[in-house]
Amino acid sequence: MNNAAPPTDVQNPAVTIIGAGPAGLMAAEILAQAGLRVTVHDHMPSVGRKFLMAGRGGLNLTHGETLETLLGRYQPAEPLLLQAIQGFPPAALIAWCEGLGVPTFRGSSGRIFPGSLKASPLLRAWLGRLNALDVEIRTRSRWTGFDAQGHPCFEGGTGERPEATILALGGASWPRLGSDGLWPAQLPEARVTPWAPANMGFTLDWSAHFRERFQGMPLKRIGLRFAGRTLRGEAMVTRTGLEGGALYALSAPLRQAIADIGQAEIELDLRPDLSAAVVAERMVARPRAESLANGLRKALALPPVAIGLVQEALRAGASPPPVAQLVKALPLRLTGVAPIERAISSAGGLAWSELDARLMLRARPGVFACGEMLDWEAPTGGYLLQGCFSTGVAAARGVLDWLAGTHD
Repeated sequence: MNNAAPPTDVQNPAVTIIGAGPAGLMAAEILAQAGLRVTVHDHMPSVGRKFLMAGRGGLNLTHGETLETLLGRYQPAEPLLLQAIQGFPPAALIAWCEGLGVPTFRGSSGRIFPGSLKASPLLRAWLGRLNALDVEIRTRSRWTGFDAQGHPCFEGGTGERPEATILALGGASWPRLGSDGLWPAQLPEARVTPWAPANMGFTLDWSAHFRERFQGMPLKRIGLRFAGRTLRGEAMVTRTGLEGGALYALSAPLRQAIADIGQAEIELDLRPDLSAAVVAERMVARPRAESLANGLRKALALPPVAIGLVQEALRAGASPPPVAQLVKALPLRLTGVAPIERAISSAGGLAWSELDARLMLRARPGVFACGEMLDWEAPTGGYLLQGCFSTGVAAARGVLDWLAGTHD
């Protein structure tokens, strides 16, 4: 651990935070409540743009499963990340949200949402609290690196000489919302794991007929199997392949398989609530004169898109398996991953080995890091925001610990 001593002659220390997403704003709140002078910079015209985008379909703040189960969702299972979440767990995040006057509720899947399902009321209440704490937020302010004395520099110059700096620069997905993933150039001394898309779609070689007819159609209540793992969820047929929660939960191993061998073979269970024996029995019992499409619709209540998948598999194979078997184990070959620009989140980022126990950069005393810029990934379902909030809290606590002059 780097034990360089922080300044001790400042009665009201100033802290600069770069990045106004959930991690940066949470760090700002913690520090301002402790009496520090906090300035937050963001190069976009307004704050929390990706946070607001996340709330368009219902803001999933965190998850209500046990903490032990929740911690198992994060990869890599880095001790510093898990400690941060344990230090600010889902219960604390829920209490924080409700303390802003925004009630929460638990959905049937265990996910935790604000009562309105939207991000904008929560962000407004949050910014009101930060304003009351005299947190200064400067938008359209792009960070350009550090000067020779280690102070952060910005386009146009600000003259700031903070006692500590927190980097909350984000990952590399959805760059139009602010996190463009270009910050590693400003930290040439730091080891950064290369960016990769996470919670993204995958490409498949659909036939022209299937693509034109079914793109944009949802596959609901399906099962998905890959490499010995089975889960249930939903997916969406896209023009170039598939996306959706069932795939997002397995995005890391699927991505790795494609990187290793150029493809990933998955199986879909189109009726996971029925056993293979029941599916086979119903298909045998259907009238002989009935078309396959009508039989699948009447006997198994399959929607048109699922029927289309079965027909696609029958057309593709020289000797396809029985239809009942396809319904329970329909093979699909994923050939690639969707671009990181369209991914929900990103893998890669600042290596954990660059940080000490306070999330301070070992090579830059007084500079801390948090949020998506760190090297971790998790599936959708509340885990992404939980990780950002928790590491923002941990970085702020690290600043307070360092400024107090305590050392491990």
